Amino acid sequence: MNALIVDDNKIARTTMKQLASQVKDLVVVGECSNAMEAYNFLRDQAVDLLLLDIEMPGMTGLELTKNMGDKKPLIVFTTSKKEYAAEAFELNVADYLVKPVTPSRFIQAIDKVREFLESDKDEITLNKDSFIFIRDSNIVRKLNLEDILYAEAMGDYVKLHTAQKFYAIHSTLKAVEERLPAPAFIRVHRSYIVALDKIETIQDGDLIINSKAIPVADAYRSSLNKRMNIL
Repeated sequence: MNALIVDDNKIARTTMKQLASQVKDLVVVGECSNAMEAYNFLRDQAVDLLLLDIEMPGMTGLELTKNMGDKKPLIVFTTSKKEYAAEAFELNVADYLVKPVTPSRFIQAIDKVREFLESDKDEITLNKDSFIFIRDSNIVRKLNLEDILYAEAMGDYVKLHTAQKFYAIHSTLKAVEERLPAPAFIRVHRSYIVALDKIETIQDGDLIINSKAIPVADAYRSSLNKRMNIL
């Protein structure tokens, strides 16, 4: 994995490089002291991972993420402030690290990034019947629609969850939504599409599917209630 470190604090950049040096397959290909410098760097060189601070002079890390559009690397925010977490995850970043970052927490974040990069990255092909095709390494596998529990947006990827595993595809949630049959699937959040028949319960405003709590945004709650035909 190639990574770019972006932080206006030199000591913080050095610390992040030291953490990265302990991960064998993680290579830091550059470091930037501000978001605009990072923006220009990424125009010339693609990276797998952006280790990105939030509060920086000029453009913030959040603003940089929004300005990069759809073709951005996986992002792990590294910040001393917890209060940006909600906004950060709305941008579908891979993880959010609060400084000082411990080695164990850093490895956890990198493992999550690696999981995405090593999973399937090809877009789905939808058959009009009851299945989709997903590229699994060098093999194209059929995935039955009835096996999909929910779809989760994460950075530039969408994870299609089944009871056994998930498949990560390089796509947007909107594109996936357009290609999944509406009678069986419904959007419930900016980051989630769920299979209606897989909903087990609704607790405290969250859907429970396969023991996973999935948030329901207020904007989607009314249409969900209608589709569920709640008595």
